[in-house]
Amino acid sequence: MASHAVVPAANLANTDTPKKFSDENDEDRPPPGFGESSDAVKEVTQQLETTVKVSEGETIDEPDLSLKSAGLREQPEAEITTKTEGDSIYTAAQKFEDLPLSPELLKGLYVEMGFKQPSKIQASTLPMILTPPHKDLIAQAHNGSGKTTCFVLSMLSRVDPSVPFPQALCICPTRELVVQNLTVLRRMAKFTTITSTSTATELEDGGIRRTPINEQVVVGTHGKLKNWVTKRLLALENVAILVFDEADEMLKADAFADDSVRLINQLRKKNPKVQLLLFSATFNDEMKRFAMSIARQANQVFVAKEKLSLDVIAQYNVRCPDRTAKTRVLKEIIFPNCDRLGQTIIFVRTREAARTLHAEMDRDGYKCTSISGEKAPGDRDRVVQEFRDGTTKVLISTDVLSRGFDVSQVTLVINYDVPIERDGRSPAYETYLHRIGRSGRFGRKGAAFNLMSTAQDMEVMARISSYFNKPIAELKWDDEDQFIEVLNKTL
Repeated sequence: MASHAVVPAANLANTDTPKKFSDENDEDRPPPGFGESSDAVKEVTQQLETTVKVSEGETIDEPDLSLKSAGLREQPEAEITTKTEGDSIYTAAQKFEDLPLSPELLKGLYVEMGFKQPSKIQASTLPMILTPPHKDLIAQAHNGSGKTTCFVLSMLSRVDPSVPFPQALCICPTRELVVQNLTVLRRMAKFTTITSTSTATELEDGGIRRTPINEQVVVGTHGKLKNWVTKRLLALENVAILVFDEADEMLKADAFADDSVRLINQLRKKNPKVQLLLFSATFNDEMKRFAMSIARQANQVFVAKEKLSLDVIAQYNVRCPDRTAKTRVLKEIIFPNCDRLGQTIIFVRTREAARTLHAEMDRDGYKCTSISGEKAPGDRDRVVQEFRDGTTKVLISTDVLSRGFDVSQVTLVINYDVPIERDGRSPAYETYLHRIGRSGRFGRKGAAFNLMSTAQDMEVMARISSYFNKPIAELKWDDEDQFIEVLNKTL
């Protein structure tokens, strides 16, 4: 087995967009933060402050991390670069038996989860996590690479089943992601005696939890966890490992950065050897610096920006004379060829644009569905399931589906509105990456059409092309034969 090379981590550009997340319950919430505020916390969170500007009447959605795939599906992985701290030398795990795992956990991996061998990200990170002295880790790898398995298996492996106290803690930005991670954890722990609970777990009487938590693994959101700690229901003295899922979201100034830093500091006071794992699909430069300021001696695992899904996706710019021409491209070229294209996602910038475009397409007899943050959870679940089942072929979406949403039959992504940041001017590089990454999943080919109708659109796409060092060919908006030729060649 070969040792990991020590090479610099890849850089990602600063495309941070602040976000507020809803928690499970606003009622009965304690004062902000785990304990008292400090100048150090304020200083480190102020580094991330940004000004959000949204035009009047527009509502922009952030990615809904709860709409990830239900299963742990993995796709071919790009080369991984690692940077290790200190004198530790780690050897890649070619099989799960190379890791210090119990027979019960191995049975869970092979029998319950159906895994055959570690993915690349698992082979790289698990030896770093599980080898004493259990150093911190900052890890970035795209969705579908197996990173959920990394942190779930890490938590389970650090638990002593004979000790009836919380020993592993996983923090998530949304209730839905809590539910998903707990489901995976319980499947993986099926043949063990390890107990687990979450802030989303319903009590038998439907009420608020009032008894101390003695489960060994706890998965939750910040709001409810703060409530439990404040009420002395959740003891932190025995917590040996702390995981942040979607860590880049958890470290944003307008999201949970302040709470995250306080929790880390509080745990370190109780157990200086607590292991911190920061996992995310993306870390831009600013987030990376912030993460490293929190975990100064952490090992690092990063995937180069150019390798994140771009190589298998054919990208084309379509210069349209106006916005009406964009809609004509959909009606006259995309929809007539939908049956042979597989499935298509059309991304727009705002909820209003999603609603208006869907109404126009529906009025003119074009069958499609739409999704945005304004839809009720039940309606969103229904739309997503219909698209996953193939009942609908075309889905209009805001960026609510831009990140972590996997449907293997999606072959075409259309940026009806090119991705820009909330300032209304700057290219949203990571959003572009995640949007077009909805196609070309799991080794399949994919294509992306970027519809441009203004000088700003053209400038944004030119900067995106330059940033990813990826030339983007141009198509004539009204030349159906050229579109068909491209689709036949790339899909």
